[in-house]
Amino acid sequence: MKVTKEKIEENKVELNVEVDESKVDEALNKAYQKIVKEVKIDGFRQGKVPRSILEKRFGKEVLHKDALDILIPQNYHQAITEAEIEPIDQPEITDVFIEEGKPATFTAEVEVKPEVELGDYTGLEVEKEEVEITDEQLENELKTKRHQHSQLVVTDKEEVEDGDHVLIDFEGSLDGEAFEGGSAEDYNLEIGSGQFIPGFEEQLIGAKVGEETTVEVTFPEEYQADELAGQDVIFKVTVKEIKEKEVPELDDEFAKDLEFDSLADLKENVSQQLTDEAEEKAKREYENKLIEEIADSSKVNIPETMIEQEIEDMLNQFKMQIQQQGIEFEQYLEMSGLNEEEMKEEYREQAEKRLKANLTLETIADKEGIEVSDEEIDAQVAEIAERQGQEEEMVKSFLQMQGQLDALVNSLKMQKTVDFLIENN
Repeated sequence: MKVTKEKIEENKVELNVEVDESKVDEALNKAYQKIVKEVKIDGFRQGKVPRSILEKRFGKEVLHKDALDILIPQNYHQAITEAEIEPIDQPEITDVFIEEGKPATFTAEVEVKPEVELGDYTGLEVEKEEVEITDEQLENELKTKRHQHSQLVVTDKEEVEDGDHVLIDFEGSLDGEAFEGGSAEDYNLEIGSGQFIPGFEEQLIGAKVGEETTVEVTFPEEYQADELAGQDVIFKVTVKEIKEKEVPELDDEFAKDLEFDSLADLKENVSQQLTDEAEEKAKREYENKLIEEIADSSKVNIPETMIEQEIEDMLNQFKMQIQQQGIEFEQYLEMSGLNEEEMKEEYREQAEKRLKANLTLETIADKEGIEVSDEEIDAQVAEIAERQGQEEEMVKSFLQMQGQLDALVNSLKMQKTVDFLIENN
């Protein structure tokens, strides 16, 4: 195979490909073997028509399309490897020629990953935030832990107050008829938590234990159940118990409940955790500032194809995130008052910044010869396997089958490039 490469635009390349006649004849023969199974000619059993008869009846061109369907994909992928280009979109194939006993030729015009003109990326001064844990932060974290280990206890209070936890029975009705999902018994509710539709919890403040209270509310217009959206409903609510949080004292006894020897040990552990988290956050912010400064000093013309694909990836990731929270994308659009095109436009600037940063890191990695060794890949796979409680070979095979191993290798390469930048700035 022969390949010539010509740059026709800033991010577009034309490949002129010539395929050896031996491969052409092989492809034509495969095309014949496929077509002959579908052809019926009087005097011959189906699938047994000689090639010469087939070509005489229908013309030699009858095999060309199927032969090209075999030749072009194989040789196009080989051509982009030999030409050392990275396409970002499907090629436009033109000027196709095929004939038995002669080399086949075709032209592939394809958009490629853009070249980056690097600015300075070593010897820079980028400020890293100093980490210091204050007494207030420590006290707040300890307070959070106390509330996490608090217990709800029944009180002798007779009236509900804001912030109380109540055990209730309720029954809802719309136009005098009960509706699905509108009733429950022994339901635990924190007043002021916003678990129920607006107005419900506020109307329980002042309700007495053991007495029935009437609550009148209107469901939001965007409520997921269409039959209830915007409707006025009535709930009959009975408060059965009022509970309060019993928060443990901050002392040695509390520390021992958390498996520490003393309160001092607990405070030391919490302080170290806060410090580690703050250090990790400061490190990430420093890395981001460093990468942003280096990317800003570099020059690259990012093709619209890449930007649109990045926006699409970001949007799909967002759809998955909200689905995990039980919200459908169409429902989110309705609540936010946006349409899909407006959301995509909001992502554009972020997509361009991400692409420029990634392209800059890739260019630095290539220039500095940064590679990922087999040992580094195996170590990462082993870490994933340990985290998931699976065999290393199984994890590696799964990553390969899902096409995720290349992404893992690229992620390791990018992190090594970031580590290189940190060491040299």
